[in-house]
Amino acid sequence: MNAFPDFFGNAPVAQTLQQMIGGERIPQTILLSGPEGVGKATLARRFASMLLGDHSKIEQDDLSLKHNADIMAERDKWPAEKRADDPLLFSTHPDFITFSPDGPLRQITIHQMREFRERAQFKPLEGRHRVFLIDRLDRANEQAANSLLKVLEEPPEHMVIFATAENLYDLLPTIRSRSLVLQLSRLADDEMLAFAKARNLAEAATRVALAEGSPGVAATLDLDVFRERRALLLAAFEYGAGISPFANWVQESESFANRKTEKLDLYLKPAYSLLEEILAALEGKGVSRHRDLQQRIGAIAQRVNFGWVEQAAKGVDELAIMVKRNIQKVGALDAMIIKLRNYLEPLGT
Repeated sequence: MNAFPDFFGNAPVAQTLQQMIGGERIPQTILLSGPEGVGKATLARRFASMLLGDHSKIEQDDLSLKHNADIMAERDKWPAEKRADDPLLFSTHPDFITFSPDGPLRQITIHQMREFRERAQFKPLEGRHRVFLIDRLDRANEQAANSLLKVLEEPPEHMVIFATAENLYDLLPTIRSRSLVLQLSRLADDEMLAFAKARNLAEAATRVALAEGSPGVAATLDLDVFRERRALLLAAFEYGAGISPFANWVQESESFANRKTEKLDLYLKPAYSLLEEILAALEGKGVSRHRDLQQRIGAIAQRVNFGWVEQAAKGVDELAIMVKRNIQKVGALDAMIIKLRNYLEPLGT
């Protein structure tokens, strides 16, 4: 039985947080680390609900809710100066504030952390505590991280600061050393199925297979959009493996270019997932997540070797770097395909 209502998985971490409240021994900075969608921000909100009350208001700041997603999408169109003048935060409950990555590059900005420092000095309007959540602190640039440190060094007594991160080591060592770090892990299949049943998710088995133990991913995954993105990436790997002539890629590339509102980073995790499946097929193992693509994945595996998969993974790594630099997405993907084709040519495939 989990310590917080409607929270699935990672029971030891949830129980630790509940005991902090019960024993009134609450660290001032708590860092929740773990893969995307395992419930880090959700757990911070559940903690805040138990500490502050008024659960319904706090849950209005769930970033996956449509009204919040729409706000963030609209801000992507704003000029940088306008975003700087109006730093992004969510605060339906007066004593609970969420800061999330902002703008096309999805970064925690210096302007947000200055707002954080200013608001941190205000005393609670209700009760004894205020809870601030910085979601994806690993997306903070150097200026923002250093600004936050000034609060972490001497936080006000009423403050409880939560931060989430997928990769702890993208954070400054001084931030890690000033935080209680709690690691969340991916959920087991039975926990995922229980979550899918509780949420009445359509195509639950498919969602659980694709989500890789992340309930947040399972709940928010638009399967139709996901399949479109996956189809484009699989086609890219087929061209890179020489299954289809590169000239045929032009039509796919134009279709990709027309998806102007989509960011390249939305394609990274599906790309890594497909490469894992290609590698598994290369090693004679079965396809586990993309079973509907087993034949096409197997065809790629028959034409490539481990070195090709390694080159493809490096290519996706380079795409991830290009995302941060806001480089034109179509040219980046074209370049990756050409590199993969060139890798195969000396092998005669």
